[in-house]
Amino acid sequence: MTWKRLGRGLLFGLAGFLLSTGLSYVLVLQLYTRHDRELAAAMTSFFFFGPIGGAIALVVGLLV
Repeated sequence: MTWKRLGRGLLFGLAGFLLSTGLSYVLVLQLYTRHDRELAAAMTSFFFFGPIGGAIALVVGLLV
């Protein structure tokens, strides 16, 4: 594994984390019906969907 590939993987992972966090925040705000929507959207998107999207993007970045 080269440094260039590792750097590309980390950049993809960061971009995937940010993109999946933003998209899931909007989706949870639209689909969640309880009174604490903003808190649920923030926590779910940052601690659940963000790391999943970042991990998937990291693997894709390492393979490309």
